[in-house]
Amino acid sequence: MSTVQISAADVNKLRQQTGAGMMDCKKALVEANGDFEAAVDYLRKKGAKVAASRQDRESNEGVVIAKATADGKRGIVLELNCETDFVAKNADFVALANKFADLAIDANPADLEALLALDLDGVKVSEVIIDNTGKIGEKIGISKYEVVNGEKVVPYIHGNFRLGVLVALSQDFDGAAEAGKDVAMQIAAMSPVALDKADVDPRTIEREIEIAKDVIRAEGKPEEMVEKIAAGKLNKFYKDSTLLNQEFVKDGSVDVRKFLDNTSKGLTVSAFKRIQLGA
Repeated sequence: MSTVQISAADVNKLRQQTGAGMMDCKKALVEANGDFEAAVDYLRKKGAKVAASRQDRESNEGVVIAKATADGKRGIVLELNCETDFVAKNADFVALANKFADLAIDANPADLEALLALDLDGVKVSEVIIDNTGKIGEKIGISKYEVVNGEKVVPYIHGNFRLGVLVALSQDFDGAAEAGKDVAMQIAAMSPVALDKADVDPRTIEREIEIAKDVIRAEGKPEEMVEKIAAGKLNKFYKDSTLLNQEFVKDGSVDVRKFLDNTSKGLTVSAFKRIQLGA
């Protein structure tokens, strides 16, 4: 029996993320001894309604900016947070985020720590953030920063600065920007966890297999069929969750891999990044 105290706030947080009932969430947290991720797995195994993504998580406000260099060989995406939607929609706040993004494009910092150490108009970015916290009256900060390099990097911003995507294509050609935008919109809408099957974190694969097996057994399927059915479910996970294997949203008759090859022979995605506000 769990000795961990489960608070109403914990139960409500799990309910908001998964859509499961209050009592189911409380039981899951008790069974998981307060471990949130284990409680999510418990609910999935029991067949309770669980959201496929983390989009409904409690999050801060702010904006996401994605930009590429003039030659299209490098792109950056960053998230600048604030406390309220009112500030996030303010033109000055968006302009500040764009200043940070432009600086990152020009100076090419390797990571968030390096970006915060850069000078912007003679003042370190970290100090600019502190100064603007005082001016705005809300806590602000850069929470995420990613860089992508490639033959053709295409940036895309969706939903009034609430989601940013970078797509690196393996070729640069007339029409590459349009193809890249199509793929970026796919990434924004479908939120792939990896580029291809081989890029999926082994821990994610193990987790999906374990959950699939438990669900199959709970359905009363014979043990000799469990491995085969679980393998089928894993293949569906790859199709739904890896970019190149996803059904192309603009043409359901092909997957993203085939769309790219049809656009230009041998064309593929070499890398991508997706940052969603608060996720």
